[in-house]
Amino acid sequence: MKVLEIILAAVGGTALGGAVAFLVWRMVVGRRIRAAQSEVEALLTDAQTKHKEAILEAKEEALKIKSQAESEIRERRAELQRHEKRISQKEENLDKKADALEQREHGLLAKEKEAEDLHNHLQELKQKQIQQLELISRISSDEAKELLIKAVEDEVREDVSRRIREIEVQLKQEADERAQEILSQAIQRCATDVVSESTVSVVPLPSDEMKGRLIGREGRNIRALENATGVDLIIDDTPEAVTISGFDPVRREIARIALEKLILDGRIHPARIEEMVATARNEVETTIQGEGEQATHEVGVPGLQPELIKLLGHLKYRFSYGQNVLRHSIEVAHLAGMIASELGAKVALAK
Repeated sequence: MKVLEIILAAVGGTALGGAVAFLVWRMVVGRRIRAAQSEVEALLTDAQTKHKEAILEAKEEALKIKSQAESEIRERRAELQRHEKRISQKEENLDKKADALEQREHGLLAKEKEAEDLHNHLQELKQKQIQQLELISRISSDEAKELLIKAVEDEVREDVSRRIREIEVQLKQEADERAQEILSQAIQRCATDVVSESTVSVVPLPSDEMKGRLIGREGRNIRALENATGVDLIIDDTPEAVTISGFDPVRREIARIALEKLILDGRIHPARIEEMVATARNEVETTIQGEGEQATHEVGVPGLQPELIKLLGHLKYRFSYGQNVLRHSIEVAHLAGMIASELGAKVALAK
């Protein structure tokens, strides 16, 4: 009996312990599940919030881009309208001038017809006078012709002289007006902006600390750069800038490019300076060659000698009375071509 009771007690205790353990495990698992659910809900809420914020930011950015695009479109459309208006005005002026020239041509034709009618009328008068003289004087036809011819010659000579003087004055006036019109049209079609002349170039610096590096120990860097380029470098109190001074614009351009490359590279010493100056010189020579070739194509005179093309390229860096010499040369070539075209001369030779 005691053994049975012990066994029953053991079985009951085991069952009770298992039930308690199950309840405890269920409580722990439940808490973990609830914690996991809370964490998932928090992550979902955060993700939804970030999603909404991202959508709002994207919409704001899209609206901003759309606004900028619409603004640019309006500006370009306005500029296009202004440009079309200028072209329309020029076309209208050219049409008016063409109408005026046509009217002048009609006037000249009318005057030629008037002169021809006058000549025919004189011939009729001459014939009538011959007939009248023959009836009145009973002289021979040959004698009458001589008298009539002399009278008519005197009258016609005076009329012709007067008419020639009038035509000469009129033609001179029309020629002057036509010449002024040709020059005016050519100048309008060749109108360009004027570029200011300068003997200095300014290179911006990232900081004033760069001035000391450009000068170098005991000024060796600045001397090396000046000797290599043939210009003067002015480093003064101007904040974050260095001035390149020189009367040769090609040398100033070489110095400017070399200086910008040195600042960007950061390694500033005499050997590096010589290397950068050589690179800048090659770039400028390439630019000069390209500008010369572009000028010949723009003017329409290809096939020039290489030396002449290089000389034209050098004019890109030259200025005279505030105007770039290369642009001025191109304008003069266009102007000469237009005048030659209007006068019926050889356009290529004029350019």
